[in-house]
Amino acid sequence: MAGWHVALLRGINVGRAKRVAMADLRTLVENLGYGDVRTVLNSGNIVFTAPARIAGNAAARIEKALPETLGISSRVMVLSAAELAAVVAGNPLLGTADSHSRLLVSVLADGVDPQRLKPLAGKDWGEERLAVGPRVAYQWCPDGMLASPLATAISRALGDAVTTRTWTTVTKLYTLGRETGR
Repeated sequence: MAGWHVALLRGINVGRAKRVAMADLRTLVENLGYGDVRTVLNSGNIVFTAPARIAGNAAARIEKALPETLGISSRVMVLSAAELAAVVAGNPLLGTADSHSRLLVSVLADGVDPQRLKPLAGKDWGEERLAVGPRVAYQWCPDGMLASPLATAISRALGDAVTTRTWTTVTKLYTLGRETGR
């Protein structure tokens, strides 16, 4: 568990129901014993280091603390430095996408089998593209996520066990994590 990690909170600061001050979120994660806590954007993206002395699943610990501390609930997906590096290095859609704000990465919750997306991978999505990795689904949605039948299908298939970020955000998190891990 030691090293830097990225936590992605599902649905934080989207709409009006789950507005959270990023300073409060940083404090919550720090109070759980994690270090070098930094948030990216105003959307529940957190980079932190995890000392070896902290046992347990970081996603579960943060999920449990959210309602107790901030009065909201949210699924939390945590990627280790190695997992995020693999996500960045393994994106097969970079050559297809001409806009990193419409190239999406959906991160699956721990224990969710990416094979659940196999039926979607075999469908013709027109200009949209889908590639499934060990813990993520890469999506090219040239008309944007809100207008995407593919993004809607992934959301239906996985429910709250997935959260999606743009490629721009993923690479920002990766860069920040690498800076944090120095």
